Amino acid sequence: ATCAARIMILDGTQPTLTQVPPIVPRSMSVTRAPRSAALSAAAIAAPPLPMTATCSTSPPPRVPWACSWAAPLRRARAAIDESVAEVDLTSEGEPVDGADILERLQPLLSECMSDWSRRLAAGSYNGQLEAATAVELSSLFRYAIGFAPLDGYEIEMGRAGTPGRVLDDLTEALGHAIDELTRPVDAIKHQAKTVTVGISRSDESLLTVALVDAAIRTGAGRELLPYATLRTLAELDPAVVSVIGHTRYRLDGGEDLSTATLEVVGRGGVGAELRSRTETDPRLRGTKALVARERELMVAAGRSDGRHVVIVPEVQNRIPVGLVLLHVELADHLPAATARSVLQGYRRRYQALRDAVTETEDELDDAILEAQPMLDLLTVPILDLADRWR
Repeated sequence: ATCAARIMILDGTQPTLTQVPPIVPRSMSVTRAPRSAALSAAAIAAPPLPMTATCSTSPPPRVPWACSWAAPLRRARAAIDESVAEVDLTSEGEPVDGADILERLQPLLSECMSDWSRRLAAGSYNGQLEAATAVELSSLFRYAIGFAPLDGYEIEMGRAGTPGRVLDDLTEALGHAIDELTRPVDAIKHQAKTVTVGISRSDESLLTVALVDAAIRTGAGRELLPYATLRTLAELDPAVVSVIGHTRYRLDGGEDLSTATLEVVGRGGVGAELRSRTETDPRLRGTKALVARERELMVAAGRSDGRHVVIVPEVQNRIPVGLVLLHVELADHLPAATARSVLQGYRRRYQALRDAVTETEDELDDAILEAQPMLDLLTVPILDLADRWR
């Protein structure tokens, strides 16, 4: 009787001479609940304690609302990926300029930024996105679409600002933001590396242009030559036959140019043979002062000796800290298309010339550019130059 009673308390049918563990239903249940939830359930359950195991298969990480909030960021990222893949090289096999890629992307990036900004202002990302990520992404969007000038990039981001650098940093920031909302870190980091290699190469191609290289070889630090300066030097390069010397100045007191002074810190070529006015009068004056104030390079001709120079500003945190005078020989004339390209890239002179000419003429005849001395196209006041089209 005792044996029979012991058998009856077991679930299921048991053999007479032995006992086996029950098979159905299972005595251990498997749940997808996190370990903390399992421990909490065990603590409040009535005895006997439930036997609970955590499933080794992770639940799907994506949440529908998170994927929706990441939509404008994914669109921006996909557009950058596609643009870099399509225009990685020019027809001549050279890397495409980062500025060209960014210009093509700006309309779509503007739409993505508007969508992102509305959601951000509505609090959609609260608790889902790190504050630092949101701040960085908002800043990079402004630089990418042209709301913020690249001159301020170094101050805010701590590195020189170029279109390629902006795209580089925006791509990485988009990856971090999408990751925080929906995706594993490793996948994003891998994709970011794949994309940004091509973008960086496009900006570095500027450094191979002869006039850019000549400016850097004077001792001017690459970090002191803003992207706008490098780009203008590259656009001006076809007009320069050769660089025959240089004079480099340190500019002290750039915060207040009215009291700033210059000191020669380097010379080369014909520059080593020339005496500088700053040796007797170090005050920042004349054309040099204009270049320092505007932080934009200028082509000039000496009034006394007629020498042609390209005056290049060195800038740090938007404060002028030096000047480089490149002594150059200019081409006498250039084909009309080349002359137009040079003027478009140098202080927006082509646009200004066109506006001045069309005050009285139907259009600006580019063919006349070929007949003009290159020095005149670069230095004669626009209104005086426009008279040659009348």
